[in-house]
Amino acid sequence: MKKFIQNDNSFICEVCKKDVPKLLYSSRDHCNYCLSSKHVDIHPGDRQNTCQGILKPVAIEKFRNTFKIIYKCEKCNMIHKNIVAIDDNMDMIIELSKNTTY
Repeated sequence: MKKFIQNDNSFICEVCKKDVPKLLYSSRDHCNYCLSSKHVDIHPGDRQNTCQGILKPVAIEKFRNTFKIIYKCEKCNMIHKNIVAIDDNMDMIIELSKNTTY
């Protein structure tokens, strides 16, 4: 397994078009407003995936003392997971927690 690569950049979300700031304590890997992400990593932070599809948030799962957002890529259908960030939209997380299938 490759080592995590710190890659914390701000970006414009391709889904909601909002300006997403740096996370400052880890790598920003999804929009904190609409929770969407982009299928850009093979290993966390490497930005080497050629898929480049939109990762649509479909559910939430418990992970240690926090949660992970479960994504499904709209292009390749791969399931991907990202840890919830401290500034994520909690209303969206609550809505996702109602999903039991994806």
